[in-house]
Amino acid sequence: MGPILDRFIGMYDVLRVDNLAVLVDVYHRDITFVDPLHQVEGLADLTQYFAHLYTNVSAIHFEIEDKFAIDNYGFVYWQMRYIHPRLNSGCEIVVNGHSKLMFKEEKVIHHRDYFDVGELLYRQLPVLSSVIKVVDRKASGE
Repeated sequence: MGPILDRFIGMYDVLRVDNLAVLVDVYHRDITFVDPLHQVEGLADLTQYFAHLYTNVSAIHFEIEDKFAIDNYGFVYWQMRYIHPRLNSGCEIVVNGHSKLMFKEEKVIHHRDYFDVGELLYRQLPVLSSVIKVVDRKASGE
């Protein structure tokens, strides 16, 4: 399953709002995509999801920290760096996460992302970030 895993990683190097057609080379038409905020079924809906996501970011890049494949599964550990004009005062945001993939017919049929939603979004919003800091302090016993 190494070639599909390499295609998956390579796709994220070139994926942008103006070339979403590359999704068809990697994702199965019956793809299920899940992350902590969304669940998307089917390639058409996944394409719409990425169109919306990539339209709203100024820049996005994934650094692959580790990867491996076994049988029909792939695992990718990554660090995402992105800039969204309305988050973190337009400065870069760094999110660590990993993806669990299932393969069928040399394509990804199931993609589940795991990451800290606070790191991605909540800590980047001025009002919520101050509330989260208070909760973090209380949880750590301060």
